Amino acid sequence: MKITADLIEELIGFGIFHKMINNLDVYLVRNQLIDLLKVDEPSDRAFEATYPDYPVEILNKLINQSVKRGIIDDSLSEKDILDAKIMSLFMPRPSELYNKYENIRESIGVEAATTYYYNLSKLSNYIKTDRIARNKYWKCETESGELEITINLSKPEKDPKDIAKAGRVLNTNYPKCLLCAENVGYTGHINHPARSSHRVIPLKLNGEEWFYQYSPYVYYNEHAIIFKARHEPMRISRESFVRLTDFVEIMPHYFIGSNADLPIVGGSILSHDHFQGGNHRFPMVDAKVIKEYTNSDFKGVKISIVDWPMSVIRISGENKEDLVNMASFILDKWRAYSDKSVGILASSCVNGEDIPHNTITPIARKNDNGNFELDLVLRNNRCDEEHPDGIYHPHKHLHHIKKENIGLIEVMGLAILPPRIEKDLVKLSEVLQGVESLSFVESKMENHFPWFSSIKNSFNSTLTKDEADCVLQKAVASRFSEVLECAGVFKKTDQGFKAFDKFLKECSCY
Repeated sequence: MKITADLIEELIGFGIFHKMINNLDVYLVRNQLIDLLKVDEPSDRAFEATYPDYPVEILNKLINQSVKRGIIDDSLSEKDILDAKIMSLFMPRPSELYNKYENIRESIGVEAATTYYYNLSKLSNYIKTDRIARNKYWKCETESGELEITINLSKPEKDPKDIAKAGRVLNTNYPKCLLCAENVGYTGHINHPARSSHRVIPLKLNGEEWFYQYSPYVYYNEHAIIFKARHEPMRISRESFVRLTDFVEIMPHYFIGSNADLPIVGGSILSHDHFQGGNHRFPMVDAKVIKEYTNSDFKGVKISIVDWPMSVIRISGENKEDLVNMASFILDKWRAYSDKSVGILASSCVNGEDIPHNTITPIARKNDNGNFELDLVLRNNRCDEEHPDGIYHPHKHLHHIKKENIGLIEVMGLAILPPRIEKDLVKLSEVLQGVESLSFVESKMENHFPWFSSIKNSFNSTLTKDEADCVLQKAVASRFSEVLECAGVFKKTDQGFKAFDKFLKECSCY
């Protein structure tokens, strides 16, 4: 109990040092903590002069002590729930947070306000900085330009203890999903993540109530999630473009984009309308223009095709309404567009029902000239016998690296690869170093063998670990470039470019 009491004082000192609380809050927070952690009386430990950037180490010690003392079970969900409960005592009420955010925005600027909110989300351990640090990340030049690669090691696997308990937990419809605003302050349980320390910022987009928050497992700087106040399904429409451009007008230092609204080419949550944004420059932003177009009905809008493995129409201009109207016009044309010469069908009839295939992944930003810019990435989710997972989806020979849907983040040039890839690359590196044989790959890692054998056979001698790792990083990045090419509806061939140009002409762009 003495150890816990000392750690409580250490955490209070952390909160004061980082201005999460001030001296007037100490008695309240201390009493709440000694009640939550079942301590009889506080420690007389003095506060330190400095504290770490994040509370992870202190929290881990507190939680481990709570397990030892029988306050919680030794399971991941119970640890996370206690972690969030502890840090919620250092968090402002939603109204207090919003008032402070608005005061900073009005007095200093929106960039300072988002920085404050992002830092608070890390200080509260809502953003899991320690788990995110496990991710592997690198950049590589490829046939498609520089691409970013990350191996996602941050999200913990299900704890067997939690799996055993999960079946005994009563399922409820509250909150309706992981995005709903009702998650703010929600304790959570085995089947729902802890959200006691969760706070969101309200926004008005297209005159509607929206909120924004940061992802607990950020993939890039200030990885934000922007979600509608009402639990409504995703739908790409003219209103989507209004919301996107409204957002970058409010936060010109952020990009914002939406996953597509159809299965296979969409995101993992289609039941609640939402976007993703943040303060990061993705590789696609720097893709060069291949051809420029004009449309006589939208004279103030620049239109171009960019050099990217997926099929991207970039439009930009000073007038937000013109851009929204142009984007909506292209979306309507694309939804109804078919070109059998390149395998594009707008819809299929299944059991008498018309199933749509065409949609768009839209991304908005303020460009380097300060103008509004929209990237409209053309998507199609059709399947056939040869490609049952999707014609414009990673093909089977690429599944050893990536078989999941290609969502917004990957469309823009950042691969999110599954955890298995890390272990696989370690073994493949050992083969290049001469520690393990190629026959091991053939027998134990056969999914990688056709790809890896050509890499191995291109070297006559063994490599150092650093050399081998570098070779594999480049090879994985090149493979990701192929994945993006699969997802492109108009291929980067003469036939593909002519078909793309034909569609632009269908949109009265010349």
